[in-house]
Amino acid sequence: MTEGAPCLRAEHLSFRWPSGQSALHGCDLTIPSPGLWMLVGSNGSGKSTLLRLIAGLLEPGGGRLQTPLKPALVFQNPDHQLLLPSCGSDVELSLPPQLSRSERLQAVEQALEQVGLTGFRQRPIHSLSGGQKQRLAIAGALACRGQLLLLDEPTALLDETSQREVLQLIHALSRRPEQPITALWITHRLEELDWCDGAALMQAGRIGPWRSGASLQQQLRPLAPGKG
Repeated sequence: MTEGAPCLRAEHLSFRWPSGQSALHGCDLTIPSPGLWMLVGSNGSGKSTLLRLIAGLLEPGGGRLQTPLKPALVFQNPDHQLLLPSCGSDVELSLPPQLSRSERLQAVEQALEQVGLTGFRQRPIHSLSGGQKQRLAIAGALACRGQLLLLDEPTALLDETSQREVLQLIHALSRRPEQPITALWITHRLEELDWCDGAALMQAGRIGPWRSGASLQQQLRPLAPGKG
């Protein structure tokens, strides 16, 4: 990445579904540096559509997207992402094809180690907890050399302990001394904003400015539905 260049820049992005429904309207977003960046917004605000545009799964109807980083999408439900029976075989699916067998084994072990699943190469995926499955999905994203992780509510289906483990993992990966990742994380959980480097509110296909997690929490907490 060029020194001083943003990790991601989206300018005036627009997107309309075949039904005619507009999802993004002149959306602007700049991620200035590696770190954990979070977007908050109601259903239908365009968050998931934006991630799929950045990942290259959708084509914008207008505007421009620029990033020097390879994007990798991590879904809310890891069962939609994990395809093969064992942890090692699933991570290996993400590796570049030109690697030798020994290089592939080494890369799989490194990816599993990075997400706290050392020794899991031969473990059947069906035996994993929800949090372990999500960490395995992140290992696959790292194995394909993803540097810009796009996380679409990755803790929504997890218990409280697993939520914290996944948050800690992404937070640590974004701060490692060598090759820190850039993470764009969608959330509805206001408490997760405590972990981010910047938070922004997405409404009606547009994104507001980056703010501290605490500042956005203060704005949104009175609007959040009560528990019980």
